[in-house]
Order: sequence, then structure tokens, then C-alpha cells
Amino acid sequence: MRAKKCLVTISVLVLLPWLLAFGCSSQTAPTNRALDSTRERLKAIVSAGALDDMRWQNFTDYRQSTQKFYEAANYSPVWVRDGQASPQAVAIIAEFISSQKRGLIPEDYDASRWPQRLSALKTSSGNPDTLARFDAALTVSAMRFISDLHTGRVNPQHSAFSVTIEKQNYDLSAFLAKEVVSANNVPELLNAIEPQYTGYKRTEAALQTYLGLASQDHSAQLPSVNRSDSDVYPGIAQLTQQLRVRGDLPQSAVVNAKTGLNDAQLVGAIKHFQVRHGLQGDGKLGKETLRHLNTPLGDRVLQLEYALERWRWLPSGYAHLPVVVNVPEFLLRTFVSDHQIAMRMDVVVGRELNQTPLFVKEMKYIVFRPYWNVPQSITSKEIVPALRKNRNYLVKDNFEVTEKGGRVVTRGAVSADVLAQLQSGKLSVRQRPGPNDSLGLVKFIFPNEDNVYLHSTPSQELFSRARRDFSHGCIRVEKPVDLAAWLLKDQPKWTAETIKAAMDSGPDNQQVNLTNPVPVVIVYLTAVVEENGDIYFFDDIYGHDRSMNAALAKGQPYR
Repeated sequence: MRAKKCLVTISVLVLLPWLLAFGCSSQTAPTNRALDSTRERLKAIVSAGALDDMRWQNFTDYRQSTQKFYEAANYSPVWVRDGQASPQAVAIIAEFISSQKRGLIPEDYDASRWPQRLSALKTSSGNPDTLARFDAALTVSAMRFISDLHTGRVNPQHSAFSVTIEKQNYDLSAFLAKEVVSANNVPELLNAIEPQYTGYKRTEAALQTYLGLASQDHSAQLPSVNRSDSDVYPGIAQLTQQLRVRGDLPQSAVVNAKTGLNDAQLVGAIKHFQVRHGLQGDGKLGKETLRHLNTPLGDRVLQLEYALERWRWLPSGYAHLPVVVNVPEFLLRTFVSDHQIAMRMDVVVGRELNQTPLFVKEMKYIVFRPYWNVPQSITSKEIVPALRKNRNYLVKDNFEVTEKGGRVVTRGAVSADVLAQLQSGKLSVRQRPGPNDSLGLVKFIFPNEDNVYLHSTPSQELFSRARRDFSHGCIRVEKPVDLAAWLLKDQPKWTAETIKAAMDSGPDNQQVNLTNPVPVVIVYLTAVVEENGDIYFFDDIYGHDRSMNAALAKGQPYR
């Protein structure tokens, strides 16, 4: 079970007047001797890369940035003016305290320690050690906060996440010195460095809603349903309340307790809840529906926070509108603009043992009636054992054995020598184009190290299932003709009709290059907020949320 994180209950509206009080000290500026001593103390703290009164003492990952920052200031305190915290210091401390509203962990930035530091600053009479500690702690906390907010906390390329997205470089020392230290409006400045995607902003707004709900979540677990007397379900009142709180049942709806779980409005609310949680919308209070209803709202807060983290990993923009696949949602989207969906369709992704990789790549071409070049891993684990049982196995599914250059060795019975060469990898297996080809009749290529691509499939029945992780890692698309037409919309030759003809009866392995490469973004969001404001939650099918929780629990410096 994932570790639970306490919700911050300190109200910034209560604390802000108190914080401002620390900007009213009548102390005078330190003497030159005291300033020299403060500089030496600051230099020692930065050189050590550690400060013992911080929640996360080790800041060696920010040591180079802090050195650059303080060298530019000749190691003078930056956040203290005339013996008092600057207005910018007060403003950013308030942001630390309220940082959970942005999906971050306030204690990563010493939220609970700033009152004591401000008190000490006010009564220190310019003590060099107090000044240096205050200034260094604020600089390190600000760097952590800005970096976490702009590019994310953990490195997406770490093995626990395996996301092929390069973590963005960000000149923290320059940004802090040039923008934050003298900012007129710190919150507005911080808003501007967050991802500007509307999906991110909707998720951040949804987080506010669920933080409020989670702080009041004292509901008991809903009981199981006894199918023999579902019309007198004992948890009917509690169920009704939960569905109202979550927004699935309108506040004005009146549920007839006599009809129990068969009440029409209640059935509709359950269906709405089910669809929002990746389940089949049958309106029945089954085991999986109860599991999601009984999931603590604090867990939903974590899902929204982790979704914000993954949004921060993404590039700040794309040359062309992307194709986006969200793996745990089993859904593909294309866009008219950042805030408007052009098309969406169901997809089938890799099962847990054959996970679909996560990355941002560029789609460059489409292949109609493609060969399926069977990966060596599948040849060894599946095809070779099948051939040992039946040497004519290839004939049934239109397979053929080829040399590395593509010359066909056999399409029929396989000899012992050919079988041995297949096992060793000297020969390969491919499936010829046709309606039963595992790749279907079209594939969409975005070159990548994992040799993963989008493709059609003859197994259309899988798209009717709510959970669709069945592949070896590639992504099967529900509406290949529609996707091809969207990608080729700037090439008049390729209409839905000509695309279908190329798939059904055109030449084998026909490659069509895209006029401009199209970004393909494969992401892992277990919380998604739709354009209408509905908040969707999905199961953590690969355990990436659990890995995120474990990484964040270890604290700064994050890997």
C-alpha cells in the first residue's frame, strides 16, 4: 500500500498577515564587520552543500547553482534588507507553505520551519550566523521549489520510471537573481513557470477540489452487495452521499430509498462514476465499483499530484500538434489546438510484463499492408516452441522464415536446421500482409529504440473491454483509417476512401511519408481532467505511481 502523506492544513490566508509582520523590523543594516562575517558563514554553508536546520539538509545537487547565485552577490544576504525579510522573501515563503495546491510537498521547502526562522531573524540583532542560515535556507528552498514546479521533482529517465524524455535544463541562479529577488508579484511569476498546457491547469484545479474533499473524508467503507436483496442495500444513504460529494449524482436528485439500487437516478450516477474510473458503465454495484468507491480520497489527491509531476516532464511546446497516448487510460487523442480535441479513440497497450514504453518521439511515415517482423524474443518464447510441436505451424498464420536480408527460406514445413537457426537468431520470422496479420493493415512509425509503433489489428473485440492491456508493447488503435486521414490531411491524395483501398488491396509494404513529422507523446497519467471538468481516475497498471510514491518518500535530493 502506498505511503499516505498528511494534508497541509495551515491556511496561507491566516499566515500571510503574520508573515508580513516580520517585514516591519526596525533593525539597522549589519556593520561591515558583521557583513564580512555573514559572507564567510554563507560561503561555508554553500561550500559544504548542507545546512543542518533544513528538513532535507543535503543540497549538493544545487551547490553549483547556489555558488553561482551568491558569487554574483559577493556572498551578501539577498533575502534580508535592513535586518528584515524582504517582501519577496515573505511572498515566496507563503508559496512554500501553500505549495500543496500546486501538487508539491510543503515540507520539501521547510514550510513548518519558516515561522521560527522569521522569529529568530527579528530578534537576532543582525547575528551573522542567523542571517546566513536564513538566507541560505531560503535560497535553497526557492531553488528546489522553482525547479520542482517547472521541470518536476524526479528524473523521468531513472530506471524506476524509464521515460525517454530529457529533463530540461534551467538556469536557476539567473532566474532567481534576475526575476524573483526583485519581483513585484511572486505568485504571478511562479504561475508563469508552470506548464501552460490546459490539461495541466485543469488538473491543478481538480487538485484543489480533491484536497477539500479529502480533508473532510470520514466516510466508512461501503458494504458489499447481497444480490438476493439488492433493493434493501444497507449502505444506500452512504452511497448516495458519496456519489453526490464526488459530483456523479446531482445535488438536486432525489433517490427513492424504496427502490434501492434499482433507482433510476442512482443507477445513472453509478454508471457515471464507473466510466470516470475506467470501468464498464453497467450501473451495478459490483466488486470493482465498490473498490473504487472505497478508495480513500487522499489516494485520489496523490494521483492528481503525480499527474501534475508527469505534466512537468513534458516539453514546453511542439512544432506541430501531437498524437498523445495515455497508457493507463487506454486512449489516444489528437488535437485541433492545445485546448480542443480533434479526435479520440481507444487503444490496446502492453501488458505489465511487456510494458509500452513512455517517450516523446516524431512520427515520420505510415506503412500500408505491412509485414510484421516478429521480434526475436517472441520468436524464441512463442514461435519456436510452437514449431517443435508442429513443423507446419507457419502455414496457418501466414508466417515465413527469412534471412536477415529478407530472402525467404520457407513458408512451409521447418527443418531441424532451420529451427536451430531460428532459436539462435540467425534466421527471422515475419508475417505476410493480410487481414489476419497481427499488425493489421497499417502501421504508424516513429523511430525509437524499443521498436514500438501504432498499428491496426484484426482483434477488434478487445476494444469493447474496459481494461485493454493485452499487447507485447506496441499500441493497437481502434480507428486506423481515421488516424491515417488525420495525419495525411495535408496530402489531398489521401482521403478516407483511398486510405481504406490501400489497406485492403494496395501494394504490400507501401510507405507514405508525412509532410511534417508529428510528435508522438506516450504518457502515463492515472488522473485526467476532461474539457467538461469531469475528473477521471485509472488503475496504476504498471505500478509507476507506486514507484513515484517510493521516490518522493525518500525526500530531497530526489533521484
